[in-house]
Amino acid sequence: MTQSTERSSGLVHYLRLFKTAVTGEEKEFTTGSINRAIFMLSIPMILEMIMESMFAVVDAFFVGKLGVDALATVGLTESMLTIIYSVGIGLSMAATAVVARRVGEKNADAAAHAGMQAIYLAVGISLLVSLTGIFFAKDLLRLMGAAPELIAKNYRYTQIMLGSNFVIMLLFMINGIFRGAGDASIAMRSLWLANFLNIILCPTLIYGFGPIPAMGLTGAALATTIGRGCGVLYQLYHLYKGNGILRILPKHMGIDLPIIGSLLKLGSGGTAQFLIASASWIFLIRIISHFGSNALAGYTIAIRVIVFAILPAWGMANAAATLVGQNLGAQQPERAEKSVWKTAFYNMLFLAFITVVFFFGAHHIISIFNKDREVVEMGTLCLRIICLGYIFYAYGMVISQSFNGAGDTRTPTLLNLVGFWLFQIPLAYVLAMVLKLGPQGVFWAVSIAESCIAIAAILLFRRGKWKEVKV
Repeated sequence: MTQSTERSSGLVHYLRLFKTAVTGEEKEFTTGSINRAIFMLSIPMILEMIMESMFAVVDAFFVGKLGVDALATVGLTESMLTIIYSVGIGLSMAATAVVARRVGEKNADAAAHAGMQAIYLAVGISLLVSLTGIFFAKDLLRLMGAAPELIAKNYRYTQIMLGSNFVIMLLFMINGIFRGAGDASIAMRSLWLANFLNIILCPTLIYGFGPIPAMGLTGAALATTIGRGCGVLYQLYHLYKGNGILRILPKHMGIDLPIIGSLLKLGSGGTAQFLIASASWIFLIRIISHFGSNALAGYTIAIRVIVFAILPAWGMANAAATLVGQNLGAQQPERAEKSVWKTAFYNMLFLAFITVVFFFGAHHIISIFNKDREVVEMGTLCLRIICLGYIFYAYGMVISQSFNGAGDTRTPTLLNLVGFWLFQIPLAYVLAMVLKLGPQGVFWAVSIAESCIAIAAILLFRRGKWKEVKV
């Protein structure tokens, strides 16, 4: 066989694997090749993460043409929705851990029952938020510091987005259920559908089309809600009528308060992790703001580039969480641990490649978003310094998600609390303000703190106590 024939055969093989991963034909991950299992779970989860990021990009593109007040309203509302995202992500982590454990135990009925309890919990929490958003949208905007003219003109956007938060909550929660069951392709496809509709409906409802009147900012809220709502309907169809591993039947629908309580306990840890990390960035921005708008602009652009570029890495981290949960349920803790180390190694290879791209291409990347010399210089410096910690971060993010997959949300929560609030923020202040390093001090603090958190996570993971967690 010639080299070209071998290459062609290898390409065909990987294309077939990719197709299998996207279609979700393979759902057994507690036996067979670990490398294959990682690939089959990572591909749809990576694509899912990219699709989730598309909502913000599409909305920002179309709403940006409506003026400053429209953008301000979206920004204020998004800051409130961050709390909902945090709760949704935290609860979805809990759902993934519990469902994965039951699936690993080959107890499909218990997995379906736990999934139904997770949905009850999401609906109950979102109902409280909906009522608050519908009746107190103006008050919430006023509390956020919005001008009276802005509130009177655009409060409907906030009212719709908060009032319909159940579609956000359910989208997160049900995708967490599918990830736990190993049906990551359904989670991915639900976001494909939601994004496709959002891309079509956003310009249609904002600017009008034919008999459809222009609704402005209200149209943007409706487009996002309808898109996400259709994604949820797609999820529910496969959850109740599909032929996957997990299918909810009438016998699974009884309310089980102990399981709901367990999910709430696990979910609170996941929510705390996200809130702690998010709040730390607010403090860092506050420090950087001392050095002027150019520093802030450069930092903001760099962070957006960083977040988008590491989405595939988060997909692999989520895959590790599912593998840990299922293999612990199958009484194979050693296979679970081996899956984590292999996933972390592949993640490290990916982020090592990103490090090289960022370090040598930072100036060109930042220049795409802004041409101001000082902004580009600051963004370039930020990108180059922060990417130096990627090798450690690759392991840290996989291991943190693996703790969550095992049902140990307490350990990564404490790591984030100590690493971000007690170490990163004080270090950033000392380097930037006391030692007069300026914004560069903040960038070094991020790289150093992320690396230290990752090393601490590795040491705790090696102790193996996560293998003993019961969910």
